Formats: sequence, C-alpha cells, structure tokens
Amino acid sequence: MANTNKPSSSNQTTLIPILIIAGLFFIFGFVTWINGALIPFMKTINELTSAQSLLVASASYISFVVMALPASYILNKIGYKKGMSLGLFIIGLGALIFIPAAEARTYWMFLMGIFIQGTGMTLLQTASNPYITILGPIDSAAKRISIMGICNKIAGALGSLIFGAILLSGIDEIQQKLSVVNATEKAQLLDTMADSVVAPYLIMAIILFVLGVLILKAPLPDVEAAPIEESKEGETTKTSIFQFPHLWLGVLTLFMYVGVEVIAGDTIIAYGISLGFPAADAKFFTTFTLMAMVGTYILGVFLIPKFITQALALRISAILGIIFCFCIVFTTGFVSILFVAALGIANALVWPAIWPLTLKGLGKFTKTASALLIMAISGGAVIPPLYGKIVDLTKADMVSFGINDTFATAQAATEGYWILLPCYIIILYYAVWGHKLGLSKK
Repeated sequence: MANTNKPSSSNQTTLIPILIIAGLFFIFGFVTWINGALIPFMKTINELTSAQSLLVASASYISFVVMALPASYILNKIGYKKGMSLGLFIIGLGALIFIPAAEARTYWMFLMGIFIQGTGMTLLQTASNPYITILGPIDSAAKRISIMGICNKIAGALGSLIFGAILLSGIDEIQQKLSVVNATEKAQLLDTMADSVVAPYLIMAIILFVLGVLILKAPLPDVEAAPIEESKEGETTKTSIFQFPHLWLGVLTLFMYVGVEVIAGDTIIAYGISLGFPAADAKFFTTFTLMAMVGTYILGVFLIPKFITQALALRISAILGIIFCFCIVFTTGFVSILFVAALGIANALVWPAIWPLTLKGLGKFTKTASALLIMAISGGAVIPPLYGKIVDLTKADMVSFGINDTFATAQAATEGYWILLPCYIIILYYAVWGHKLGLSKK
C-alpha cells in the first residue's frame, strides 16, 4: 500500500475499502450478537444450566484463540480479499451445521456450528481491524473504528431483534408446558422448538455464500504489498515482540473488555427473564445495550481526536463501567436491566481506543501484535461462563438455605455481575498507565 497517511488522495482511494470493511463489520456484528437470543433458546431446548448455556459465547469466541495465528498465516498466503471471501464461506458453512444440529437436538453440534462461524469471523477480524487502524493517522484511528462499530452494533441490534422474535416466540408458554407434560410430549415440544432455527440459518448461509463470491470482485486493494514496517513513524530498534510491555497489557485489557462486552449483550435477555420479565419483552433488551453503544460510537466519531484523546476516552469508559457495575447490583427490576444496557455506553469506545494505543510504535511487529489482539477476543469465551458459574453457585447456595427458587434465581443473576468489577479496573489501569509502558524508551 502506498502512503496511507496522505490526506488528499487517500480520502478518495480509501473510501470504497472503508465501505467494504464497514459491510464486513455489519456481517460479523449480525452473526455475533444473535448469541443473546441463542443462549436462552439453547438453555431451553437442551435443558442446560446457566453456565452450560453460556458455552454458546465460549464456542464463538474461543475460535479467536485457536485460529488467530493460522488466520494470519492464511492471509499472508492468499491475500486479504481472498481471505475475506473464505471467511464468509466458512461462516456460511457454520450456519448450515445448525440444520442437522436442530434435527438431532444435540448441543455439541450447535456449538460446533458456532465455533466454525467464529473461525470465519476470525479471518475477517484479523484482516479488517489492523487494516482500518493503519488506513489513516494513528491519532484518529479510534474515529474510524467507531464508524465500524456503528455498523457492527446496528447489525447486532437487527440480528438480536430478528432472531429473538424467531427463536424466543412462545418460549414462556413452552417452559410452562414442559413442567407438566410427560416425557414423550416434552421431547416433541423441544424438537418442534429446535426446528425453528432451520429456516433462518439456511437463509443466512445462502446470503453469506453469495457475499463470499461478491467480495472477490470488490475493489479492495491488496494492502499486503506494502509492509507496515516501511512507515518511518512506526520504526523501532527493538528485536522482539516481548520488548513491548504496553502490547501485552493491551492484549490482557482487550481480553477483559471483550468479556464484559459479551456479558452486557449476551446475558441481558436471560437476566430479564430471570427477573420475571416475559420473553416477549426481554427479547428487546440486547438491542438496548447495542443502541447505547451506537450512540456512544457516534459521540466518539465527533469527539476523537479533536476534543478528547483516545486515552482519555478509555479512562472515561473504564470509570463508567465501574460505576454501572455497582448500579446493576444495588438496584432491582427494570432499573437494574437498564444499567446492564448502559454498559454499552461504557464499552463502546474501549475497542476503538485499545487498538491504536496498543499498536503504537510497534513498526514491523504490527502484524504479529494484531494477531495477538485478535486472540484476546477469547475473553468472550472465558468470562461469560464464569458469570454463569457464579450465578449457578449463588443460586444453589441460596436454595440450600431454604430461599424461594424464584427469588434465588433473580438474586443470583444479579450477583453474577460483580465479575465486571475487576475487568473494568484492569481497563482503567491500562488507560491511565499501562499504554505508556516502554514507549518512552527507544
């Protein structure tokens, strides 16, 4: 790639690539955020505990650990355009696996389909995030990534609404029937409910396959042609990736961030149901979180870097996350749900700020660092199940003391959100001190 920081010509030549990447962010936003509807759906049809149901998130996000470095290798071999096309095909293949999984009503098959979709998204993420970061001045990278985030979260809101309406329709009545019918009728009810994923996932697969073909014809420059280390701004005399403490702290921070982002979006529907809200109402709750993120992304586009720096945006985000964590736990009912949704405000600018802060000054190590950051997305595989485990253990303890099951379920789901606190404290540390470590020494 020629000089990506030229203001005049690059604005014209990078517009189409930015629009294409925005479309890709829309796609994996749609696919990722339907997990909020899938979790209570899977919990019902496969009769799972809270911790088991949150393996839906784990299966999706663990793929980023397994596939980030292989994805980087694949992109080096076949280029970004073919890699993105391949990623779309792989996501479509994962969607097709939902069909036999529904027929067999087998949880591990659903998880395999989700993992395969995550593999495809790893290819897309590994290509698009560093690309959009270096497509202009590093100090305004958060603005460009915020625009990508708007596309991602609008798609997530649409996906959550559409799949929430399809998968969670009538789930309250079904759960009531399950407690009174015999084993044969129970199996029939669950089989019928499981079949509701077949049509939407078949349509999804077809659309992804078509887009995979179209991306091959898209005017997307082969940015591999110009190594990042040619940029004078990114030059470094260091010889090892291990000589950048701010990078490794950035990876840890992103790990924590993805965990809290997934909790905010993927647990809120199940949380609302545990508090007694009908699924017909709770299915909208993920959209609250995502719309809060979209609004904050828009603020980021206008404020960064003209009015606030990326580091300041990260500090404000972490502080808000800590405040909202306390508010969730110490409020009740719909107010508590609104504070879970408000985590979208705290979370929105974290991803856009961490990428440029972490990649700053890495020069020839930028590609490897990008793969490490993609691997940090696995926070979404680890932290949400820990939330589920806390919920299950807390509920079991309360029930053992003779507390009413309904109250115990609601209280345990609320207490689980304490897991957010250490995550936001780590984000705050990186925002204040961690992103500076090692950069002053040449």
